[in-house]
Amino acid sequence: MKAKSNLGIWMDHSIANLIDIDARKECGSIASSFTSDTKEDALNRSENLMHNKRQQMNEKFYDTIGAQILKYNHVLLFGPTNAKVELHNYLNKDSHFKNIKIDVASSDNITDNEQVAFVKNHFAKV
Repeated sequence: MKAKSNLGIWMDHSIANLIDIDARKECGSIASSFTSDTKEDALNRSENLMHNKRQQMNEKFYDTIGAQILKYNHVLLFGPTNAKVELHNYLNKDSHFKNIKIDVASSDNITDNEQVAFVKNHFAKV
């Protein structure tokens, strides 16, 4: 299967919106399983447990996103939090992603239409 060319991912620590501007349909979203309820439950037991739980769930979240990234040649990670940088660092440790160009950019909390426009604008410049 030939890899598709460009994918944009707007993300924070709770959700990742996948935007393939060449696709005829929406790519969808991936939600993190580390919710405020999970955090509260783990924090009630111990702060150390909460941090371990967050790290495990973030890795699962990043693995799920990474499985989608493998289908593309060029990826843009953007969003308002440092989750995009954490994902980028996580992917850099895995040799499966060495031939995929990954760009990282900051953005605010923006609407779905603004996300699509952001991705189109980024890849038009490249």
